Amino acid sequence: MKALILYWSATGNTEKIANTIRSRLEGVNINAEFLKITDDLDVDVLEYDLVFLGSPAYQFLPPEPVINFVKNRMKYHNERRHVKLGAPKLPGKSAVTFCTFSGPHTGVNEAIPVGKYLGQFFEHLGFEIKGEWYTVGEFHGRNELSSNGRLGNIIGRPNQDDLAEIEKNVQELLKSINR
Repeated sequence: MKALILYWSATGNTEKIANTIRSRLEGVNINAEFLKITDDLDVDVLEYDLVFLGSPAYQFLPPEPVINFVKNRMKYHNERRHVKLGAPKLPGKSAVTFCTFSGPHTGVNEAIPVGKYLGQFFEHLGFEIKGEWYTVGEFHGRNELSSNGRLGNIIGRPNQDDLAEIEKNVQELLKSINR
């Protein structure tokens, strides 16, 4: 299986999740290419069987570098006619989106649009979406948003329990793919 982990992280929350995914994959002898999204990242996701794409949620959306990456990749795939009417599934192509969020106002509802946005990128290419994973992360730089919001005290998250949940998700995902 050829796997890819793509992510963008400003504070380290999303990077913790990406590293946990990589560690779990390596634990079952799956070497995944591990790439942080940058302005000049040029990667063809269709070259991989399993792709993870992670982003924080910023005001209900992925941050600008992630949006730009998705738009650039969609343009690339559109130009090559990889996007087909009806988005037929490509056999053996699976994707997972993962999102970290602080959600001080409305909780996970602030992150769900990010997971859906990222998932649409993969669905347009014919990937089967195997999961949308949402993980609470500390709101760095504004302590009151990490201690007094809807989610209560989220300082220090993602924590070991959160990362253990990601490990479990990866394990379950791999079982579903290998059936």
